[in-house]
Amino acid sequence: MKFCIVNADDFGADTGINRGIAEAHTSGIVTSTSLMVNMPGTEDAVELSRKLPGLGVGLHVNLTNEGGPTVVDLDDETACRVEILNQLRRFRLMTGGLPTHLDAHHNIHRDARLRQIFVELARKYGLPLRESCQVRYLSKFYGQWDGETHLEQIAVDSLLGMLETEVEPGFTELSCHPGYMTEGNSSSYGMEREFELATLCDSRVRDRIEALGITLISYRELPILHTVGEAG
Repeated sequence: MKFCIVNADDFGADTGINRGIAEAHTSGIVTSTSLMVNMPGTEDAVELSRKLPGLGVGLHVNLTNEGGPTVVDLDDETACRVEILNQLRRFRLMTGGLPTHLDAHHNIHRDARLRQIFVELARKYGLPLRESCQVRYLSKFYGQWDGETHLEQIAVDSLLGMLETEVEPGFTELSCHPGYMTEGNSSSYGMEREFELATLCDSRVRDRIEALGITLISYRELPILHTVGEAG
C-alpha cells in the first residue's frame, strides 16, 4: 500500500502562513505540519491547531531564521543542543504533548555539526526524524531554486506527476510550503506559497490521489500503521 504524509513546513512563521496551512488542511490535502516555536506567529499557530484535531503537528526546529542572524552559533555544539532542547520543551509546554515528528527549518538537521543531536533527540523520544526514519522524503514540490521562481514545478500537472511517479509503496512525506504573504514577511519564498496553496486545494489533486490508491495520513498514524505492516 502507498501512504502519503503531506507536511506543510513553517507553521508559526506568521499569521498569513498559518492561515494558508490551515486552509490547505481543511480544503486541500495537507495532513501534517511542522511548528516553529520561536516565531511571530507561534501562538496563533498553536491556537489554530486546537481547532484542527485532524492535523498532525511536529516540531520545525528553527536555528537559522529568515534573512537575519542565526538563533545560535552553529559551531557551538553545546549551545545548539541547549537551544534544540529548549524548543522541544516550549513545544510541549504550548501544545501539551510531544510533536508527531521532528524536522528543521532549512533542513539544518542535515548539517554535520548538528545531525547527531537531532538523531539522539529523535531516538530518546521515539520521534520520526525527517530522512532518518521509514518515511521517504519527497522535496520536489518546491517552486524556487538558484534564486529564481519556478511556478511550473508547483503547478497542478507537476504535482499530479509526482504523485504518480514518486509516491512508492510504503510511506512518503511530500513536503510543501503553502501560505498567504503578509506585509513584513521576510521569507524569500513568497508568491510561491500562494501558488502552492491553490495547487494543494485543487480537486484534481485529491481525485488523482484516490485513483492511485494513495492513503493520506499524518505522522500521528505512522507508528500504528508501521507496526501493523510489520506484523503482516
